[in-house]
Amino acid sequence: MTVTIKWLAHASFQIKTQSKNIYIDLEKAANPKEEADIILATHSHFDHCDPEKINQVRGDKTVIIAPADCHEKIGGKVHSLKPGEETTVDDVKIRAVHAYNETRFRAPGQPFHPKGFGVGYVITIEGKTIYHAGDTDFISEMKELGDIDVALLPVGGTYTMENEDGADAAITINPKVAIPMHTWDKDTSGFKNKVESNSNVKVVVLTKDGEYEVP
Repeated sequence: MTVTIKWLAHASFQIKTQSKNIYIDLEKAANPKEEADIILATHSHFDHCDPEKINQVRGDKTVIIAPADCHEKIGGKVHSLKPGEETTVDDVKIRAVHAYNETRFRAPGQPFHPKGFGVGYVITIEGKTIYHAGDTDFISEMKELGDIDVALLPVGGTYTMENEDGADAAITINPKVAIPMHTWDKDTSGFKNKVESNSNVKVVVLTKDGEYEVP
């Protein structure tokens, strides 16, 4: 069955099959139009967890998974997964993994995303495995993700990886396909060139509302 990944904005994506509709990191520039079966948020920053956008596509049966500090913002029933924990929603398996900064700080000793603040997710749907990294540096835990079909990786710099270390992460993770996100309108050609020159990973650069069908 077809699995389609649509880039809505920033780190916001829609993952869709014939029977399931999943949104990740909905924020104000995203324009989700269909009711969600599952909504994931990687952390509570406004550009990853917008309650207005979430509630726009939230239905009575929608399952929402987000870190604990998102709960008050979102309201209603929200589940949390810590790194290493997983859950299954119908036929969709969701595993939380680490996402944090080691080298990017708002002040000395104060990372923008400290360890334990947010997560990434590994989503297995229709036999395909999709990794959404959240906001993170290139961290050692990425070596332990296992087989990944599509990796959604932030390369905007300042708060996350940039083209150079984002490419190193993609090469290490070794997915079939890497899609850059959280780009802040940055040119991602350096990311694409480095990844494809040093691995068998295909890089797909999406425009807003562009789609990629997972083979």
